Amino acid sequence: MIGLLRGRVLRSSPEQVLLDTGGVGYLVHIPLSTFYEIERAGAKDAIVLHVHTHVREDALALFGFWTEAELRLFEKLIAVSGIGPRLAQAILSGMAPEDLVRAITGGDVARLTTIPGVGKKTAERAIVELRDRLKNFVLDSGAIATRAEPVEDDLVAALSNLGYKPAQAERVVAQVRREIPEAAFHELLRQSLKRLSRV
Repeated sequence: MIGLLRGRVLRSSPEQVLLDTGGVGYLVHIPLSTFYEIERAGAKDAIVLHVHTHVREDALALFGFWTEAELRLFEKLIAVSGIGPRLAQAILSGMAPEDLVRAITGGDVARLTTIPGVGKKTAERAIVELRDRLKNFVLDSGAIATRAEPVEDDLVAALSNLGYKPAQAERVVAQVRREIPEAAFHELLRQSLKRLSRV
């Protein structure tokens, strides 16, 4: 099993990265938080991803995370009945890890169901199965990834990739940009997600 990869980024998107490790290119699925960190690191330096190797009879997929804590949170999510690795990836993209842990331990079904792909039953199962396990869960602290010159189109595209309707995303992004015009891309997206979670 692959547990960690160190290499140079050949290309990346909000959902996956192609990592060159010793001449071998690994395609790794990633959440948005990891994508921001990869962008911040730039293409020159090698990066390290903590990896979960998901094996099925017909496929092998790699899921990578910037921090070990996010990897552990991902692995707890996929242990929940009805949550597969792609949905767990979407969950970690749709809500900041600290907010996710708070929502689960607080039994906040309404907050969890604001994440695209998460229905009421899935949210309830996650709470029942993970509430006690996450009570003492410690997340890594560290700098939040930022991006120079944030633009509305990129924000709307990121939200659309998460399953939000473009018109809804455009409206929320415009509101957030008016309120905090100088904020970095990650903060703008975080605030947009918070607003969408209240809708």
